[in-house]
Amino acid sequence: MRLRKQTAQMCAKRGKKMKLTKKTKELIDNLPIHSISFDFRTQTLNLMIFLFFLGGGIFLQLYFHPDTAVMDMLLTTSGAIIVFMITAGFRLWIATLILVTASWISSIYHFDTRFMPFLAVVTAGFLLAPMIQLAQQWEKAIILRLGKFSRIKGPGVFFILPVIEKVTEFVDTRIRATDFSAETTLTHDTVPVNVDAIAFWMIWDPKKAILELEAFLDAVILSAQTALRDAIGKHELATLLSERDKLGKEIQEILEAKTSAWGITILSVEIRDIIIPKNLEDAMSRRAQAERERQARVILGTAEVEISEKFADAAERYKDNPTALHLRAMNMIYEGLRKNGTIVLLPSSAIETMSLGTVMGANQAMEQLKKNMPEAAGENPESGEE
Repeated sequence: MRLRKQTAQMCAKRGKKMKLTKKTKELIDNLPIHSISFDFRTQTLNLMIFLFFLGGGIFLQLYFHPDTAVMDMLLTTSGAIIVFMITAGFRLWIATLILVTASWISSIYHFDTRFMPFLAVVTAGFLLAPMIQLAQQWEKAIILRLGKFSRIKGPGVFFILPVIEKVTEFVDTRIRATDFSAETTLTHDTVPVNVDAIAFWMIWDPKKAILELEAFLDAVILSAQTALRDAIGKHELATLLSERDKLGKEIQEILEAKTSAWGITILSVEIRDIIIPKNLEDAMSRRAQAERERQARVILGTAEVEISEKFADAAERYKDNPTALHLRAMNMIYEGLRKNGTIVLLPSSAIETMSLGTVMGANQAMEQLKKNMPEAAGENPESGEE
């Protein structure tokens, strides 16, 4: 963040907008960010405990000083609630001590020592309410005592000592899904690809994950990206596209060897998407289309060979049986003439070999004779009368 601000200030001084390269942005984003380490966590249970002490303080104050003005009591109670909300936001013992001390000084300055019973009980509430911590079923709390590791607690309710102990982290032990990617990485056959993957992992030793790593989530993501790039460089594009499971298992083994010492186990790595350049995608599509066309032609040629073999077998069967050949020819003609307007084309060689010419000629003569019979029958009576 500081480097980003310095860069922006330099751009403002020069009077122009400086463009950062992608590599420079990555370096800026990966700079260590020093976040505040909280000492405890404030939840609804802590608020209820504090309100219990607040009610006890009001009771003791009215018991020892019945003449306390109602307005003063309301102001003091409101101030205590505001201080507790501020401490709940900071979640630091040092902030709690500073605010409690400031409350004592302000109360003594305005009301002398009349509110001593109330302040004593409320101060106990400020210190004892954060003592009771609550961890969820999937959480483990790392507790430090005077800066050294003390114990691991949770799930459920546990206690910490005020000021000298702190809950440095609540670790989520559930299975996590983290996506990562490798942009424009060359394969073994020098093809640039963009690969997106998902890693499923979990923390099995919270002590190692917190005490030995500054940010275990960033460590897992960066290690996964490095392993993915390394695996892509070892395989060709065809292997990446056809054997995604193999690539995922290889990345998982590399990550497991590295993260096991951190108390983190990698359950599985799945390749979600592999993006290749558009021109290469078009070339592969044309190649696949040509391959399918070649296979179609091969299948068609194979079918022609099989058909020719069947015709040869049929010719052998018809060669010594002319009656069967004539019946087959008549069946073909019948099937062709069954529909109106059908034209049957037969080669002359087939007509000659199957002796279909005499049959068809005789049929045509018979048809012509039937047409001419009425005319001949009408002419003969007239000539007889004459």
